[in-house]
Amino acid sequence: MLLVGDCVEQMKTLEANSVDAIVTDPPYGLEFMGKAWDGFGTPLGFQTWSEQWAREAFRVLKPGGHLLAFGGTRMYHRLAAGIEDAGFEIRDTLMWLYGSGFPKSLDVSKAIDKAAGEKRERVRFSSTSTRVNTYAKDKWTLENIGTRLVDEPITKDAQQWQGWGTALKPAVEPIVLARKPLIGTVAENVLTHGTGALNIDASRIVFASETDKQAVAAFQELRTKHPGGKRTFGMSAPPKIGINNIGRWPANILLDEEAAALLDEQSGKSKSGTGEASGSGGIWKPSTGKPAGPQHGDTGGASRFFYVAKASRSERNAGLEGLRTQDAHKWNGNIGKRGIGDYYPDGTPRPITPERNIHPTVKPVDLMRYLIRLVTPKGGTVLDPFMGSGTTAVAAIQEGVNWIGCEREPEYVAIIEARIAAAQPGMGLNLEEDTQ
Repeated sequence: MLLVGDCVEQMKTLEANSVDAIVTDPPYGLEFMGKAWDGFGTPLGFQTWSEQWAREAFRVLKPGGHLLAFGGTRMYHRLAAGIEDAGFEIRDTLMWLYGSGFPKSLDVSKAIDKAAGEKRERVRFSSTSTRVNTYAKDKWTLENIGTRLVDEPITKDAQQWQGWGTALKPAVEPIVLARKPLIGTVAENVLTHGTGALNIDASRIVFASETDKQAVAAFQELRTKHPGGKRTFGMSAPPKIGINNIGRWPANILLDEEAAALLDEQSGKSKSGTGEASGSGGIWKPSTGKPAGPQHGDTGGASRFFYVAKASRSERNAGLEGLRTQDAHKWNGNIGKRGIGDYYPDGTPRPITPERNIHPTVKPVDLMRYLIRLVTPKGGTVLDPFMGSGTTAVAAIQEGVNWIGCEREPEYVAIIEARIAAAQPGMGLNLEEDTQ
């Protein structure tokens, strides 16, 4: 069900203690792209607003229900504080790591020259550092293969600050994991309300290979024994070997495919040790300098320990064939405009891909499916107060759970409707619009 209007007002129409989980990607309070929906005046203003919507989310969530909300690194502390002030318990912080971020940094050296009234001439140098002619009439046309563009500092102060900037490449978005307080114990709460716990087994990290799986299975058996065959670690009976062979325990780090590839490139193919037991008592020798316990003996890149969300380039526009195509460029987010990130290092323009889904912060469906699966019980209902382009709804449909979403901005409602229609053909869309 899609509720069109301000989420605080729309959530007031929902019954208290009626939804099982909340998974959402709210505004980050960064005035992103100059959008009015992302501006709150001051950091405290953003925190106050975060508390306002979180209080209503708290009301509609069942006792023990979890909330997952994305935030930006600069304002995440305000988001988490607002959610906590609304009554939630902060349980953890997940980190979504991605490799496609582009730095939006001020060139300090160039700014110094500009302030001094000096306009730099962008010149070409050949590979032998011999100066060649300046830009052609069309400045984005390279005349000489093998040349590179150089902006030379002019003033002495600019030369001193050459290479300095003001921002790092964005590569992570934190996700607050909060829980509405339990009624009684965890066991009592899950039996009464169906909420209060994380679905660990459904969220395990799939093994990288059959060899990887077998190595972990061997570890499960090894850790219960020592050479004498006696059970160790105070176990009265060995655990069921193989019960965890469906995957590794989920971590609070999430990767996209590019970040996973970069991590594996840096880590290389590694192998965990296997460990050796002492002659008696099953105690592992710390004097050897080895870890004080058995290890898996598995191999692979470091990304094998984390969930890797796969994203299709076509998924964000799936079902939107009937909508108008617009120039929405992922490099600077400015629709129909170019910025410094829209050009290759050699000065040629990056291609602008026409988009029908013009929302600037579309998350991968696979990522949202994973988060929904982690906190939403089978047959339950997940709420997204900030639906955006509808990714949470698409993910919920694919996961087989019910969903409720709110969206205030008219420019995104048509996108949501089309994406949902494509995700559940023939099912229709329950649309409730705020007429106030």
